[in-house]
Amino acid sequence: MAMTEERIARAAALLARCRLGLEPLDALPADLRPDSESDAYAIQRALHGLLSAAGLGPVVGHKIGCTTPVMQAFLKIPNPCGGGVFEKTVHRSPALIAHADFVRVGVECEIVARLKSSLPPRQAPYGFDEVAAAIGSVMPGMEIVDARYVDYTRLDTPTLIADDFFDAGCVLGEERVYEAGMPLDAVVGVTRINGVEVGRGRGADVMGHPVNALVWLANQRSVLGQGITAGEFVFLGSVVETKWVARGDRVEMDLAGLGRLDATFN
Repeated sequence: MAMTEERIARAAALLARCRLGLEPLDALPADLRPDSESDAYAIQRALHGLLSAAGLGPVVGHKIGCTTPVMQAFLKIPNPCGGGVFEKTVHRSPALIAHADFVRVGVECEIVARLKSSLPPRQAPYGFDEVAAAIGSVMPGMEIVDARYVDYTRLDTPTLIADDFFDAGCVLGEERVYEAGMPLDAVVGVTRINGVEVGRGRGADVMGHPVNALVWLANQRSVLGQGITAGEFVFLGSVVETKWVARGDRVEMDLAGLGRLDATFN
C-alpha cells in the first residue's frame, strides 16, 4: 500500500530539517520509512518543494547513482537511483567550496548531458536514438555528495532515494555541442586529489554507454508521471568510486575528450 500524503509530508519535513541543519540522520522513524522506491520518489518530490522554498532554488538538473559496477559495488546497490540538483548548489570550475557546509563531503567523476529538447512522460518507453537526439551538449562534471547520515551503510535504499541519493551539489565544466555518435563510451575519467591520482574509469562503465543511463532516467521518470525538461542537465553516474574530501583538498577531474575541472574545499 502506498504511503499517505500525510506520511509523505512528514517524512519530507524531517529530511529537509536534517539536510538544512547539517543534522546527521540515523534512520527515518518506522512509520515514515518508504516501503518501496515509488514511495521514496514521492517523498523526494515533496522534499524538493521544501528545499526550494527554503532557499536552494528550483531543481535545475538530475543525478543518477549506481550506474557503474564500481559504484554498485561501493554502495552494494544493484540498480540505478535518481535524485535532483538545486540551482543554488551548482558551481562552475574552478570552484571554491566551503567544507563546513557538509556533514561528510565527497566527490564523484561524471559525464554530464544537457537536454536541448524535453523528454515528457508517456506510455511508450524511450529508446537510445530518441534520447540521444534530445541531448544538446555534454560536459565534465564533479558531483558533490554528502554522507549526511550516522551510518549510510545501515540505511535502506528507498530512504537514500528519498533524500536525493547523497546529492549535495555539483561543479560543471565547459560545455561542448553533442553530436550524434559522439564516443562518450570511450571517455576516460580521472580523479586527482592534491595532485595524486585516486581513481579512473571509462564512459563504457556507465551501463555500457552513458546515454543508456539517460534512457533509464527518461523511462523511470515517465513511470512517475514526470519528465526531463529542455535545459536541464543530468549527471550520468560516476566512473570513479566516491572519494571523501578533507578541508583544504584540491580536487581535479580530467575527462579525456570532454575537458577538465577543479574545486578546492576550503
